[in-house]
Amino acid sequence: MAGQTIDALGQFKLHPLFGEFGKSIGFSQSELMMIIATVLIPVLVCLGMRRKAIVPDRFQAATEMCYEFVHDMSLSTLGPAGKGFFPFIFSLFFFILTGNYLGLLPFSFAFTSHIVVTVTLALLVFIMAIIVSFKYQGLKFFAHFMPEGAPVAMAPLLVPIEILSYLSRPVSLSIRLFANMVAGHVMLIMFAAFTIMLASSFLGVAIGGFLGIFPIALNIALIALELLVGALQAYVFAILSCMYLREAIGH
Repeated sequence: MAGQTIDALGQFKLHPLFGEFGKSIGFSQSELMMIIATVLIPVLVCLGMRRKAIVPDRFQAATEMCYEFVHDMSLSTLGPAGKGFFPFIFSLFFFILTGNYLGLLPFSFAFTSHIVVTVTLALLVFIMAIIVSFKYQGLKFFAHFMPEGAPVAMAPLLVPIEILSYLSRPVSLSIRLFANMVAGHVMLIMFAAFTIMLASSFLGVAIGGFLGIFPIALNIALIALELLVGALQAYVFAILSCMYLREAIGH
């Protein structure tokens, strides 16, 4: 198998869909997956709550648990104002979660592995937090950039630092999600390719039998890890968004 190369980053390349029409409007597999996620989330919620049974079945119970999880997160972080922001946090959390999980399906694409998508989501949260800050705080919003109790003489040093720290929020928020998704998918394809190469090599034939299960078990464990990371990154993105909005409401 000498001379074979593994293009681990090839999975992130965008390819126009639907021929010349898709090419002319820049419609790729990333946009397709985002549309699927946008449609899939409300469809699943509606199907889950269709029966409205007092004693729910598993599907309804799972839907109610998802609803209550994000609802509790919004209220515990934002307080009573969390009710108003709950639809936004719910949509944000499950859009990212669905994107992370769709990318694990064969012949699919993880749109959260593209920096332009994660930056757009982070900027959406960032701009909303600024708008909410002006709504609830007015011009007191600018007090963010001067720590309370600090000497006025330190303002020329502290204010630029605070502004830079504030502006770095969408950067850290977007890169965290992007980097974890890219790293996870690269790791998956590297180990999967290694397993295939090992199986077709002389060493793989020599190992054979019972020991040949270990590479497959390792890949299954990596997929389980990606499922955990996908949920964790969606949660981190949502909880940080709640914290930024909480700061915007109450300084």
